[in-house]
Amino acid sequence: MNRLPAPRHLAVLVCAAMLAACATAPSSKHVADGTRATLAVIETTDLHSNIRSFDYYQDKDDPTLGLERAATLVKQARKQYDNSLLFDAGDTIQGTALADYQALVKPVGCDEELAIYRAMDSLNYDGGTVGNHEFNYGLPFLAQVTSDAMNVDGVTARHCDGPHYPLVLSNVYSKRDDQPIYPPYAVLERTLKVQVDGKTIDAPIRIGIIGFTPPPIMMWDKRNLEGKVYTKGLVEAAREYLPKLRAQNVDFTIAISHGGIDRSQYTPDMENANLYLAQEPGIDVLLLGHSHTAFPEGASAGKKRFADIDGVDDERGFIHGKPTVMGNFWGKSVGLIELGLVREGSHWKIDPAATHSEVRDIKNADGSYVAPDADIAKLVEPVHEATRRYVATQIGDSDYAMTTYFADVGDVTALQPVNAAQADYARRIIEKELPQYKNLPVLSAAAPFKGGFGGPTDYTDIPAGPLAIRNAADLYLYPNTLTAVKIDGALLKGWLERSAERFNRIDPAKKEPQDLINRHFSGYNFDVIQNGLTYMIDVTQAKGSRITDLRYNGKPVDSKQEFIVVTNNYRASGGGKFPGIDGSNIVLSAPDGNREVLIDWVREHKHLVRAQDGANRNWHFAPVKTAGPVTFTSASGKLDLAKADGITHVRLLKDNGDGTSTYAVDLAAPSR
Repeated sequence: MNRLPAPRHLAVLVCAAMLAACATAPSSKHVADGTRATLAVIETTDLHSNIRSFDYYQDKDDPTLGLERAATLVKQARKQYDNSLLFDAGDTIQGTALADYQALVKPVGCDEELAIYRAMDSLNYDGGTVGNHEFNYGLPFLAQVTSDAMNVDGVTARHCDGPHYPLVLSNVYSKRDDQPIYPPYAVLERTLKVQVDGKTIDAPIRIGIIGFTPPPIMMWDKRNLEGKVYTKGLVEAAREYLPKLRAQNVDFTIAISHGGIDRSQYTPDMENANLYLAQEPGIDVLLLGHSHTAFPEGASAGKKRFADIDGVDDERGFIHGKPTVMGNFWGKSVGLIELGLVREGSHWKIDPAATHSEVRDIKNADGSYVAPDADIAKLVEPVHEATRRYVATQIGDSDYAMTTYFADVGDVTALQPVNAAQADYARRIIEKELPQYKNLPVLSAAAPFKGGFGGPTDYTDIPAGPLAIRNAADLYLYPNTLTAVKIDGALLKGWLERSAERFNRIDPAKKEPQDLINRHFSGYNFDVIQNGLTYMIDVTQAKGSRITDLRYNGKPVDSKQEFIVVTNNYRASGGGKFPGIDGSNIVLSAPDGNREVLIDWVREHKHLVRAQDGANRNWHFAPVKTAGPVTFTSASGKLDLAKADGITHVRLLKDNGDGTSTYAVDLAAPSR
């Protein structure tokens, strides 16, 4: 089934199994008041183009993720429930080497459907929204692969082969005509299987869907969006379009919102505003994402993020009385809301007492994983193999392993090559095109993008030996572009203070074990700034007061001293909320991606050696003796790697039996 183009700025009306205009609801006179039904609302989110259960950076199968395994859960749920709907909450088209291959290396044509959408269409999705990472490849590419003829500068208005389900997005507007770049909402007409007097009958239902994405895309993808589109806050957009959607005689409305749950005070540019969106009276159900976590968190979860937020029921999955679910990321799970419905008057109403939400994992209770759906692999096999061949292209070699297992405690083997490549590139551009900055020191910032958040395999692990394109992609995951900012010493210190929020505050007198890592602070925001800079992090101090002995080339950094810091467009435009780094001090916006800069640098250097390219451990913890152990978690069996990299102040405490181990770091004797 091909998706039929919908008129821009109009709701998409979905009737039966195809898109069409639906003027009125089908007759429902045969459905008596009090009739009950159950409807399963299934959600995927943050797939990030993980179609296969495969790690392109390690070139091996990875059973812990993949749409092909989530598809098995979807099909199991459909067998369990007579009535079901399937939606996707965004961050769909970006995130793997396969995604980059189809967008940057061998871009898909107008008549070719993107592999992730081809796989999703095989599962017959009912709708979806657009996540923040959808904008990473630019609006022309996004418009093409989603078959959206958006009226935006730089975009050719045409209909191409896109997903065969409606995408809705209400809070991103074109600056040309002040209209949403996607249909803001849609109406789905479906048929419920209902038991009446021992017989199964068909009963019509009309469901409204409305979509939202995080407003900070204007910072995160400034290079792609500035001057072309603008955003509105979730609450403002909801209030604009919900009345129009509710006027379509829908039974209830589902908000598909690519965002999480934040208790902070609401603002129109809020990243995770769904605590407030849930309070809007026109919304009945919420499907969330973006946070790369699960909601409800479940009884087996450790420290819970949402349980103590007013209005949040983290057991049954409700926010302000609205059933809500957030499936996990990369196809690791699906979200499912079992909606209990009851007929009242001319509409189906949600019965909260008969409703609950849950997250179903592809990992079984015994530690095994559900089998992949074989049909998915067949659909994407050609581009899967083409991607493998591309990323296997050799670009150099290294005499040392580059890993992020111990990046949180000082290992820079996976960061120093990135920083060196970025700094070299910027110096050349400055010398040729920006001579006004030629006397300023050039520093470079890089973060460990893979720091274990996704489990024991979510680390960069490049062995010594040949280096291929896939290794560069493992070092630098995202399709960012190289960007440089001009800042002073005060902002430089503030930058490092923000990075140091990666760590919890440690009490030296406490005898009980203390977790070093603040798991609510993403590893990709733990910037290590190198190229002549040295500093200490005192984790016994409060946030904002941890950076000490900050020096450049051995001399203390003055608060007014000026620097060029090379980073990426996300960070330079305000991503990560680093103080004073908001896009106003950008001096270089390169046309080249950070990853491509790294690949070219490796090709030029050919042979990387540890002493020169991977041993500049330029930061360390301020020495402090603690009464009890300070602990962190990393993958099991990696202590020899730490010692080889000079990380000698770490010892193994225990193997956790799940592929991870608990380590202790001796803050009194840090390794330099």
